[in-house]
Formats: sequence, C-alpha cells, structure tokens
Amino acid sequence: MARMTAARAAVEILKREGVTDAFGVPGAAINPFYAALKASGGIRHTLARHVEGASHMAEGYTRARAGNIGVCVGTSGPAGTDMITGLYSALGDSVPILCITGQAPTSVLHKEDFQAVDIASVARPVTKTAVTVLEAAQVPGVFQQAFHLMRSGRPGPVLVDLPVDVQLTEIEFDPEIYAPLPVHKPAANRAQIEKAIALLNASERPLIVAGGGVVGADAAGLLVEFAELTGTPVVPTLMGWGVLPDDHELNAGMVGLQTSHRYGNATFLESDFVLGIGNRWANRHTGRLDVYTAGRTFVHIDIEPTQIGRILAPDHGITSDAGAALRLLVEVARELAAAGRLPDRSGWAAATQEKRARLQRRTHFDDVPIKPQRVYEEMNKVFGPETRYVSAIGLSQIAGAQLLHVHRPRHWINCGQAGPLGWTVPAALGVARADPEASVVALSGDYDFQFLVEELAVGAQHRIPYVHVLVNNAYLGLIRQAQRAFDIDFQVSLEFENINAPELGGYGVDHVRVVEGLGCKAIRVTDPGELGAAFAQAQKLAAEHRVPVVVEVIVERVTNIAMSTTNDIGAVVEFEEIATEPGHAPTSIRTLKV
Repeated sequence: MARMTAARAAVEILKREGVTDAFGVPGAAINPFYAALKASGGIRHTLARHVEGASHMAEGYTRARAGNIGVCVGTSGPAGTDMITGLYSALGDSVPILCITGQAPTSVLHKEDFQAVDIASVARPVTKTAVTVLEAAQVPGVFQQAFHLMRSGRPGPVLVDLPVDVQLTEIEFDPEIYAPLPVHKPAANRAQIEKAIALLNASERPLIVAGGGVVGADAAGLLVEFAELTGTPVVPTLMGWGVLPDDHELNAGMVGLQTSHRYGNATFLESDFVLGIGNRWANRHTGRLDVYTAGRTFVHIDIEPTQIGRILAPDHGITSDAGAALRLLVEVARELAAAGRLPDRSGWAAATQEKRARLQRRTHFDDVPIKPQRVYEEMNKVFGPETRYVSAIGLSQIAGAQLLHVHRPRHWINCGQAGPLGWTVPAALGVARADPEASVVALSGDYDFQFLVEELAVGAQHRIPYVHVLVNNAYLGLIRQAQRAFDIDFQVSLEFENINAPELGGYGVDHVRVVEGLGCKAIRVTDPGELGAAFAQAQKLAAEHRVPVVVEVIVERVTNIAMSTTNDIGAVVEFEEIATEPGHAPTSIRTLKV
C-alpha cells in the first residue's frame, strides 16, 4: 500500500480533480501542505500579498473558464478570517472555490493557542460546507466530498481546515486509483418543459431572463438557439451578461434599478411573460416586485429547489440545471417549429430593437475634467469583443454595465451579490492567470482600487499582464449619490492636497507613483482626446513588459449615474443628458434614431 502524509494525499487529490493553480500565503500551520505542494509538483502557486486577495484570485480564476475550480490557501487564524469575504462572494454568485486553511494542533484547539480559531464555524454560513479534519485518515474522503459538493447542485465554495499534526500524519492512500465522485445536477423532465413552452406560446410579448446559471452551466449556445427558434427576446442579468452578443437581434438589453438600459426597462414593462433561467431575481434587477410582476406570467428554472418561490411566486417552477433544461427546451422547440406550431414573434422582436435605437444614453462629452461616460465610449472603440472585463462595485461598474459592450459568456466577470471593494485587482489577476492569452481589462473607481492595490505586485512578480482602467474622481461616488436621499455629503470625499504631487490639484493619492512602486506601469489621462491612445498604449505596455498596466483617468468629481431612487424600474432617473443625436452615442449598438 502507498503511504504518504495526509497533506501529500490532499495535494494528489487536487491534481486528480483537475486543479492546476492555487493562490495563497504560506505560514507555520500550513507549511506541511506547502511542502507537499512543492514535492508533488504539477500545481502552479501564485503568492498573494493579502489572503483576502488570494480568495478573490481564486474567484476570478474559477469564473474565467468552465470547469475551473480556484483554490486559495492560508495559514491558521487571521488568514482564514481574511478569506471569509471571498467565500461570501463566491457563495452569493454560485462560484466553486476551495479554501484550505492550516490550523493549530488538535491537542491545543481548546486552549486558545496562537492563531487558533474555529474557522469552520466562522465559515459555515458562507460555504456549502466547512470542516476541520481531526482524523488524518479522513483527509482523502473530506477532499473528495469537497469537490463533489462544489460541483453538485448550485455550485459554491467549500472550506477544509487542516490541523498541522493532521497534515503531518502518514496514512495509506493510493492516488493512482483515486476517482472523483459523480456530480449530481437535477434535470427537468419533458412534461415540465412542455408546460413552460405552452405558457410561452400563449403569450404575446415574452422575454427570457438569462442569469449566471446559464453561464455556469456553459449553456450559452443552447440559450441562443432556443431564443432564435422561438423568436423570444433575451434580457441578460448582470451575472448572465454575455450569454448572447450585445449586438444580437434578440438582445433586449439589461433590466434593473442600476445596471440596466433605458430600452431594457422599457421593453420589460411591455412584456406579458417572463421565462427566468438560472437567475435569482436579485433585488437590484427586479426593484419593487409589484411593478416587476404586474400583468406578467412567470416561469422560473433554477438548479436550487429553494430558489423557486424565494423572491416571487412563479406560475410554473422547475428545478433543473440550466444546461439540462435548455437541452429539452431546444428539443421541444425544434419539434414545434417543424410542425409549424410556434408563433411568429418577429414584430415583438423588432419592437425591442426599435427601442434600442431610440432610448440611449449620451457618452460623447468633451468636458475637462473628463466626464466618465466618455471613458466607456473610448473603451468600446479600443477594446474588442474578445475582451474579458472584470469589475466589482461602484458608479464606475454601474456606468460600465450601462455603456460597455459584451459579446461572449465569461467576458463580464463581476461580483454580483456581495460586491466587496478591493475585489477587482485580485480577481483580474485570477482571470489573467486562467487565460494568459486573453485581453483582460479591469474597471475600478479609486476607492475599490485602493483596497487591495498591493496585489498589483503579484502581477509584477509573476508576470501577469492585464490593463486596469482606474476612473478617479476622489470620491466614494456611489455612496455620495445614495446620500442625496439624506441631504448629506458626509465622509465620502477622498480629496486632499498631496504635498508630494501638487499637480494632482486635490485628487489626493498619486496612483501613478503607487503603481510604479509596485513594479507595474501606469498612464494618467486628463484630456478626453487622449483616452484612446492611452488605452492602446496600455495594451502594448502590458504585452511588452508582462505586468499590469493602469490607466488612471482623472474625471469630474461629481457625476450622477442613471438609477432609480424609488426602487421602481419604471422610474429610473436620468441625471445626465440623454442622447438626442447620433453623435452623442457613437459606439451604441444601434445607431440612434431620433
């Protein structure tokens, strides 16, 4: 029989479960695992600068490719608690990541040993399971079960906590005969699908709401085929953005209170039937449920049974993996199409595109300081459809979702539910690690950027190139805009006179020097006419030096981005000028129709 330490057995299982990359920070309580990682080989390790950063790198890595599972590793105590935010973000967005923590010896777990914390109990609410392994012989089974749980049903994160003595104990384990457990995913039956299509066919103005579950199931192709067969316009959610190209004739635009399009909300409010697939009816998508549901029939397909009816009561609910459901939807739709029993939706689809041509936001401004809308216009010009965008939260992300274009699944990578500041830099590094040849472009406001800015050094050390667009208004812009309801502007300004950089004129942090000090390249832009050249130069620098390149854009201090102030998708406030002539929105998908 093969004998090895439990730590080595864990590493061998990772490899056989398909893991090729890990992100983390070594330390005393996890060093046996690191020793096994080195001895075994085959898993590339990226050293983070902060353990929370490692967890977000693992998230970005998972989100970038179907089948990926990001692994983050840390020592005991504060390393585990630092990764809680990453676990929460992964759970909220159904992202499987594996968090491995070191722990104090089992004999002192009850004695308040140095950096000993019951991390399994801390992590349990934000994972599918979290366990401290007390018997070395259980390590193989625990890791096998971890991968089974991460992949089965609604995907999500798992934490495995390994006391140092457990890691060092030798056990009998033969990696050559190890096999992953079969993955369980519920699947719709034909009767359920036939009823869903019958409800769809009975409607006049149907929509498909495609969520992140479609992306997670790698089922975007099936979604597009079903939409085209039935002629049904599609509303991607923020997490589902990219399931069909933005320029597709059936793309109706996004709906919601913030990350939405004027035409998307207008089309939704005219609909009479909604088929939700792999979505969770997030509150910033729906807003007030009485407005969202009025006069509409709903079918909801989700992999998690308890999601059906959680937010709204559908007329027909189906528990199913999005891919399994879409395969049946396509099968039944093909049969109906062959029999001539599918309604003609061409008029309704054309109406959605007519709205796209009329209801647009203005992006072309020549103001100095730069208006942020111009930043996204120039990004659309320079960064092509192959670009993988990465963003977290804030006005920069909201405006980006309103104005950028995404054409492929997994090309808008966003923490949708948790929205932790600081997520963007490490997540972008994880995405670029997963797809080294990709054009990765991150988007941040200055506050998000500053939270985990030290992770840029990881990109410099490990030669991970990407472009980071930093929209700097020296403000907590989204919170400032929210404070309008309280008639305050309190503790949200980041403005100060930097004694080392008077040329910044009160914008405070000299991001260019910070970035350069971390071993990366940086460009500052203050004139809108220079944006395109700066983005192109950033791409060249990233390719040449193989490091992150930051383009800092100094934008006007206060810009109110369109959003609802009453939680009503029918009452989104357009704070800025809207497009009234084609030149106002030169990179819009449809040429403005006045």
